[in-house]
Amino acid sequence: MIDGVAIDGGTSSARSTGSTGSTRGAGGTGGTDKSRPAGSRRARRVRMTGAERREQLLDIGRTLFAEKGFEGTSVEEIAAKAGVSKPVVYEHFGGKEGLYAVVVDREMRQLLDLVTGALTAGHPRELLEQAAFALLDYIEMYTDGFRILVRDSPVAQSTGTFASLIGDIATQVEDILGLEFKARGFDPKLAPLYAQALVGMVALTGQWWVDARRPKKAEVAAHLVNLAWHGLGNLEAKPRLIGHRKT
Repeated sequence: MIDGVAIDGGTSSARSTGSTGSTRGAGGTGGTDKSRPAGSRRARRVRMTGAERREQLLDIGRTLFAEKGFEGTSVEEIAAKAGVSKPVVYEHFGGKEGLYAVVVDREMRQLLDLVTGALTAGHPRELLEQAAFALLDYIEMYTDGFRILVRDSPVAQSTGTFASLIGDIATQVEDILGLEFKARGFDPKLAPLYAQALVGMVALTGQWWVDARRPKKAEVAAHLVNLAWHGLGNLEAKPRLIGHRKT
């Protein structure tokens, strides 16, 4: 307990001193008035475990950071939303910076896992489709997380920044492009450049689509691949997807 505050978020009960705060019945004895109807007594708060409280604070912090950004969110607001006092937030995360760092780290790992897990096809064009769908899927399913990731982060995370995360994804695409370049007689040393260009194009389009949400996801993916695969000189009027994903 820290300064009268229970670590799990519940405040400690104020102890009666003298007649202050005590409830006495007609006989003058201390304790609660058992004649009061059960329904009028204060409902006992369900105590969370440390792990449950930590997850609750992470969920609340994630929502507030997405809505207001790091600077616009306060420890007081996080604590109030969770129904706890400020020391509880400090107990679990050491402050707002620590909470933010964990939220960002989780989101980065989620996005990286989605993208790398999606790259399973053998055909390069379908691999590009899968990468585009993976990012758009993440934006659709974890919109709050994506909004947090694309903001400038004031603290360091173990996985770095959004730019470094995109760089990690580009590195994996680079390996695929390098093999394709070599097979086609192109200079494989140019693969890193093309990988950065392709992944950056998809990432920036995703930042626009998170608010626009038009056209539909499959159409966005098709047009991204159309530009990447054919170039401006050979764009298809109505691009199609060749993989199994159609939505």
